[in-house]
Amino acid sequence: MVQSLSPALARRVALAAQGFGRPVPAVPGIRQLDALVTRLGLLQIDSVNVFERSHYLPAFSRLGGYDKAQLDRLTFAVGKQARYTEYWAHEASFVPLESWPLFAWRMDDFRERSARTPGAWSQGNRPMLDWLLAELADKGPLPASAIEHDANKRSGPWWGWSDVKSGLETLFRWGDVVTAGRSRFERVYALPGQVLSQELLARRVHRDDAHRELVRRSARAHGIGTAKDFADYFRLKTPATLVAIHELEDAGELIPVVVPGWGPGGTPGAAWLHRDARLPRALDAAAVLSPFDPMVWDRARALRLFGFHYRIEIY
Repeated sequence: MVQSLSPALARRVALAAQGFGRPVPAVPGIRQLDALVTRLGLLQIDSVNVFERSHYLPAFSRLGGYDKAQLDRLTFAVGKQARYTEYWAHEASFVPLESWPLFAWRMDDFRERSARTPGAWSQGNRPMLDWLLAELADKGPLPASAIEHDANKRSGPWWGWSDVKSGLETLFRWGDVVTAGRSRFERVYALPGQVLSQELLARRVHRDDAHRELVRRSARAHGIGTAKDFADYFRLKTPATLVAIHELEDAGELIPVVVPGWGPGGTPGAAWLHRDARLPRALDAAAVLSPFDPMVWDRARALRLFGFHYRIEIY
């Protein structure tokens, strides 16, 4: 018989999995920051810098005051010191370096979508893409602003990407370039072989295996969640997520449960509990959260967990 968990316990499980309710160190350092980001699996990046950039806030919410330079050391480091890189995980995110091969299927999907979409930018700008690859091969890692080209001129409102920036971001999505840290928060681009180890570059992960591992990490970061919850964390499709969930269930890593009120119209809803999730009898935590914090970035989940209904208009 499938176990039933109360909404209150499910809420505590979710909070504990995200690192809330733990003792806060007097002076959080590299070790605590690294453990936190590893537990979360990612830190979402956003260009909005009013008050504070979004990726700094989850650590403050869970650890209290810390030295931002320590987090920069973790997330911006390159070469042998690197522990993290960037890719489109939830959205643009810092992820553990060893996670990079888990997104090769997404890089392939981006490339294939560009090839089959009429009018895609990359189709009419192949010479630019080839030139950018050659420029990075010749000069090494560079931010877009340091690349000299007649087409490197901002245009239009908002970000106003130049063709150089559009080309670099296209190559980044495809995995043909990667990040080599940031300079004044501007992404620095490099060829993979310039900053990633040959061991990492040689690692190949089948799409199904990658989905299963990403769902495993999502479930650990959630503690408890629905298939949609687990899918959203790394922006996976629900059908593929369900396949991975059932494989992890068969392996004993996920335990099927129901939570009253989590289904349509307030009915009991199907969910899965990670086998290592803490089930606190009580949890006391108070924190300010960024809208880009994984605890609340899924508004439907925030409503289900906390009765918290909110909307955000930002662009």
